[in-house]
Amino acid sequence: MPAFFKSLEKIKPVYDWTYKVLMFVCKLLLIGDIAITTWAVAGRYLPFITDPYWSEEVVLTLMVYMAVLSATLAIRKGAHIRMTAFDQYLSPKLLKISDIIADVAVLILGIVLLVSGIKFCTSPLTELGKYASIPTLSKFWQYLSIPVAGAGMIIFELEQVFQHLEALLMEKNVKEAA
Repeated sequence: MPAFFKSLEKIKPVYDWTYKVLMFVCKLLLIGDIAITTWAVAGRYLPFITDPYWSEEVVLTLMVYMAVLSATLAIRKGAHIRMTAFDQYLSPKLLKISDIIADVAVLILGIVLLVSGIKFCTSPLTELGKYASIPTLSKFWQYLSIPVAGAGMIIFELEQVFQHLEALLMEKNVKEAA
């Protein structure tokens, strides 16, 4: 089993690269959100700047993407809110097992989001739906955030599950060797 975990270490740079790319995209989304919101607010109060009619829907779409991508990044860092009230009463082994169960549950949620999101994004309803302020732009782009979130959750939850399994199994192997 240790060989399996050693081989998984070789793909850690892929996880690191994915994390950096998603972090960069989140930063761009935040910059876009701030810029468009500033433009819209200035357009409402300054007579020489025009408030873009599409600003609200675009800002909301960028916020949705930023939220779901940030959630996937939090999975990698273990920064999600967790129930830890009983952790101090559990044995370390039981705590690791409960972490694995929680990560598998989130992994299943990621799979559901990916599969359901792809089905929804390819449905005629999504293609026919248009932004009210930008009638030439399909709502597909707004709903694409669902499978994107699912894919990100799957990627980073797989890493978390393998890390927890490695910690649990390596501890067991160390005890058996002693």
